[in-house]
Amino acid sequence: MMSGSHANLDLACAQLGAELAKKSDEKTLTDALSVLEEQGVYAFFLFLKQKKERSDLSKACREFLPKQFGRDFDGNDEFRGTQALAKDLDKLFFARDLLRQALVYGRYHAKAASQRRTER
Repeated sequence: MMSGSHANLDLACAQLGAELAKKSDEKTLTDALSVLEEQGVYAFFLFLKQKKERSDLSKACREFLPKQFGRDFDGNDEFRGTQALAKDLDKLFFARDLLRQALVYGRYHAKAASQRRTER
């Protein structure tokens, strides 16, 4: 399943989370996490596409999933990618779990960065 170079998926999620925190703030990451948990993977990508400033988040997540699922996720088209993953619910739920973990790490990174800025 995993075609990327990361043997440790938690580390891969942590790296994505750090990248997401550089591109966004804690509130946006929290909102994205809420959409992901309540509505699912496709709604999550639609939420990110809704505003131009979130396009970097969407791109980072779209580039992350093919590294984990290979051809089972089309990073160029969220609908086709999600549709392909949905053929195997275990893969779809696993993708959701990976994105959720990355968003959680991203929130922690963003919160830490915000606290460092206020301490200065």
